[in-house]
Amino acid sequence: MKEKTVSEAVAHRRSVRVYDPEQSIDTQKVKSAIEQATLAPTSSNLQLWEFYHISNPELLKQIAKTCYNQPAAKTAQELVIPVVRLDLWRERIQSNIEFIRSNVKTAEDEAKIKGALTYYQKIIPQLYSGTSYFLGLLHKIKASLDGMRKVTYREVTAGDLRVVGHKSVALAAQNFMMSMAAQGYDTCPMEGFDSKRLKKLLNLPSGAQISMVIGCGIRKPEGVYGKRFRIPFEEVYRKL
Repeated sequence: MKEKTVSEAVAHRRSVRVYDPEQSIDTQKVKSAIEQATLAPTSSNLQLWEFYHISNPELLKQIAKTCYNQPAAKTAQELVIPVVRLDLWRERIQSNIEFIRSNVKTAEDEAKIKGALTYYQKIIPQLYSGTSYFLGLLHKIKASLDGMRKVTYREVTAGDLRVVGHKSVALAAQNFMMSMAAQGYDTCPMEGFDSKRLKKLLNLPSGAQISMVIGCGIRKPEGVYGKRFRIPFEEVYRKL
């Protein structure tokens, strides 16, 4: 099958809710699409994500139950579950620092990375300490006071950082779905699931947050619920 262009993949992608059990998908190609997901932009390059790729038939059934047995989960040949890992911010900061230092060859290089190291060693740790509710509240008060006299970054509470984490994971999920569409495969991102039961099935730590569950397969005609509907472009486009 010829791989689709970006525009073709965007046009092909629909939220498919019923998959054809007679048409199998290649697990390695799904894994490859997850690899492409990890190339998505991510806040401060922290990559606070994990991707759970489910192909075990029994586990698929158990996960479908946590998704209310909706058709997009129940008929999926495989599932991909993007997970937000804000709790790994210290490790991911260190990985960035090590990568930056690994590219230093000369004294000139050392001078160039000074700003980047300051960012990862001081600014980002201070921000992500706000994943603690009380520290986040203190950060919010400070940001409000600073904002009275200068341009200030204000998304500093635990809730704000949760949004940041989910935005990055959602960008990666879209990369995944576009990669799948380019290969002629179909997907459906689902937000309807019992997060507590699903976390237990996946053996996730308490700090992990499930962003969505993505059903994967090849569509049956009835799996696309009608024509695509979008609000007229003129109603959502604003050129300033």
